Amino acid sequence: MSSCFHAPPSSSAHASDDIDFVALFHAVWQKKKLILAASIGAGLVAALYAYSVIPEYEVGSVLRPAAINELDALNRSEIYQLPPGDALTRVGASLESYDTRLSFFRSNQKLFQKFERPGRTLEQSFEEFNRNSIGLVLPDPKVQNALSPFIKIEMRYPQGVDGVAILNGFVDYAIAVEREQIAADLNVIVRNRLSELKGKLGSARSSYDIGKEAKIAALRESDNLRRAQLQDELKALRAQLKALRADRIAQLSEAIVIAKTLGIRKPSTPSSLGDPDRGSSSGLMRTEINNQQIPLYFMGVEALEAERSVLAQRKSDDFTEGRIAQIAKELQLLQSNREIEVLSRRENEDIFLGGVESLRAEEVRLSSLNVDMSRLKLVTIDKRALEPLGPIKPKKVLIIATGLILGLLAGLVVSVVLHLLKKTAGNSRDRHGISSFSSAERQLPDLPSPRTLHKVIK
Repeated sequence: MSSCFHAPPSSSAHASDDIDFVALFHAVWQKKKLILAASIGAGLVAALYAYSVIPEYEVGSVLRPAAINELDALNRSEIYQLPPGDALTRVGASLESYDTRLSFFRSNQKLFQKFERPGRTLEQSFEEFNRNSIGLVLPDPKVQNALSPFIKIEMRYPQGVDGVAILNGFVDYAIAVEREQIAADLNVIVRNRLSELKGKLGSARSSYDIGKEAKIAALRESDNLRRAQLQDELKALRAQLKALRADRIAQLSEAIVIAKTLGIRKPSTPSSLGDPDRGSSSGLMRTEINNQQIPLYFMGVEALEAERSVLAQRKSDDFTEGRIAQIAKELQLLQSNREIEVLSRRENEDIFLGGVESLRAEEVRLSSLNVDMSRLKLVTIDKRALEPLGPIKPKKVLIIATGLILGLLAGLVVSVVLHLLKKTAGNSRDRHGISSFSSAERQLPDLPSPRTLHKVIK
């Protein structure tokens, strides 16, 4: 007969799977010394680290655009325009320039002795400083700044380094470098402008010289042409006068022949030619009025021969023509051209150059241009670097507090782990006891049920 008896399930088996927070708290509380020791130990380690690390400090300087009047002398030069915003940008670019930083590093090596390491070159030491120590902070272009723009330069440095002197010196050095660069640019521009003006003046002078030579050549050509024309005219006039004289002599010779034939020795008239008493009345003078020209032979042989003799002996006919005297006058005037002489005798020919007044004025202005670059203020140093009140690294209080918290958490974790391990070992022992009891129960004989026993008794 089989038994109907079964052992009820143990409640401890279900309880082992749940966390007993009360028991856990008691177990942790029992380990409070361990937790406290772990927290204090971690805090001591953190404190040791915090006080052994070399402190790092941070300084900064803020630059803003200069006032308009600070750059007025440069901008009024009319050859170099530099608005305040552009000046700030140029100084910022100089602050960011690797070459500017390296030049400042080389010229101020005493300030950077802490950055030097054995076995490193100067450039390698500078590279470490440039990469880790100094940086620019620019305004976010996406954020509309209602105030003026700015450039902020920050520097981090370890204890023992004069960071304030380095940063302020570097800012002043960058401004001085940019000022020198602007002065050099200004000088180059002025020299180029002066060279350009000299070229233009030289071109105007060459043009003037060519024009003057062309004018002199034109005047001489005109004089030569006029002289040739007058000489031709004079030659033609003389030939004409000679021909007229020859014609006159021929006419006189012909008239003499006629007068001899007519027996006219003295000047006579046509009416007296038929007078039978004309020979005896030599003292008689006759006057005849008519509208016809009297032939030349009526002048008589004596007068005609006398005129012919004089004409034959004449060497020049110039006095007979007034134009010849005028031509001689003009030829005399053409011997020397006073305008050419005046043009050739000019000493200061630059005053006769046309259209160069503005060039000369600009040349004088540029030659006398004197911008005092030493007083040129490119930017406004809104905030200079000052000695920091304390280091930014290490944050000792935060490190120690973090160490205490981490030690506390480590102690809690260790306490919980120990409690769980102990509890797991106890549950393993309880399960082993229940398994032994079940085996013993299986070895007992089956007992009759109560209803069966009641029937047997009856």
